[in-house]
Amino acid sequence: MKDVTFGQYYPANSFVHKMDARVKILIVIAYIVAVFLVKSFHFLGFCACLAFVIIATILAKVPFSKVLRSIKGILFFIILSAILQIFFNKTGNVLVEWSFIYITDMGLLNAGFIVARITLIVLGASLLTLTTSPVELADGIESLMFPLKFIKFPVHEFALIMSIALRFIPTLLEETDRIIKAQKARGADFESGNLFKRAKALIPVLIPLLIGSFRRADELADAMDARCYAGSKNRTRYKKMKISYRDVLGVILIAGLITGVVFLNQFYIVLAVAL
Repeated sequence: MKDVTFGQYYPANSFVHKMDARVKILIVIAYIVAVFLVKSFHFLGFCACLAFVIIATILAKVPFSKVLRSIKGILFFIILSAILQIFFNKTGNVLVEWSFIYITDMGLLNAGFIVARITLIVLGASLLTLTTSPVELADGIESLMFPLKFIKFPVHEFALIMSIALRFIPTLLEETDRIIKAQKARGADFESGNLFKRAKALIPVLIPLLIGSFRRADELADAMDARCYAGSKNRTRYKKMKISYRDVLGVILIAGLITGVVFLNQFYIVLAVAL
């Protein structure tokens, strides 16, 4: 569980770390749009998105292994999506036929397409949390959602909730790992038996984890009350967010990525018509 990097912040003195949090959030949103703009089976578009992630990781001075470990948390979901595409897609040429199971070439292509899309989105999102502290992330979300204040939407409170949730992800994972080790020391077995038996064995883990989570929430609420926290009312900021040349370069890079993906889509269409 310690290998799950989503929600963790990796401190470094890099080009990406010094970028404005608001711009980084918008770049990640634009990056996700670029991933979804890739048409079916146009894998060159995915290669362009992967190149963007690699360049961003190098500029962020974050180890590639740490970014790749973010996939570990959703590995089950990725495998399940691939299996559903492989065994339940009946279009295309049949490659393997056994009883009621049919594996087609279109099913394999769809599975690869779905896996590539999910993986790229998770890599981009994890890079945002690795290079942006929870405080900066909350401030950036609050600043971007500022227009909603005119309709009485609690922007500051919403950004604070998201920030606390991200901050507590690694804390809860560490707490879960500690509880599992304590239960194993008492003779608990979490690895043998069928699926239902393993799920039942997790009950002694979930109960103390829930109790610990509620206790942490109460302690956090008491600490905020002791410091006279009053939400967004008359609140000032120690650090002012400013747009720099780094943010302009980031916007140019993401604009180039979206342009490249659209161009590749049109290239495939022209190529298909010509053939």
